[in-house]
Amino acid sequence: MKEQLSIKVSIAGRIYPLTIDRSEEEQIRKAVKNINDRIADYEKNYNIKDRQDLLAMSALYFASHATEISHNFNKEGKTILEKLEKMDKVITVELKD
Repeated sequence: MKEQLSIKVSIAGRIYPLTIDRSEEEQIRKAVKNINDRIADYEKNYNIKDRQDLLAMSALYFASHATEISHNFNKEGKTILEKLEKMDKVITVELKD
């Protein structure tokens, strides 16, 4: 059984208690830092003060990047699969001879 850990994280100035697997702690803390860094960047560069707007813009940023990564991963996976199928055909023909 995985060891659970109770932590508190601060996102956009609010504290959120979480119960996570101990193995996830570093990843969660990095994610929180990335969110807070993105919020600070929007606040500074676009002079946005409303926390809801800052959170929405940050969510859009991360969602668009996740979508792009997923699209690229699927595209690369299809390319690899096509290459493997071609190799399989060549090997199958060679083994029949």
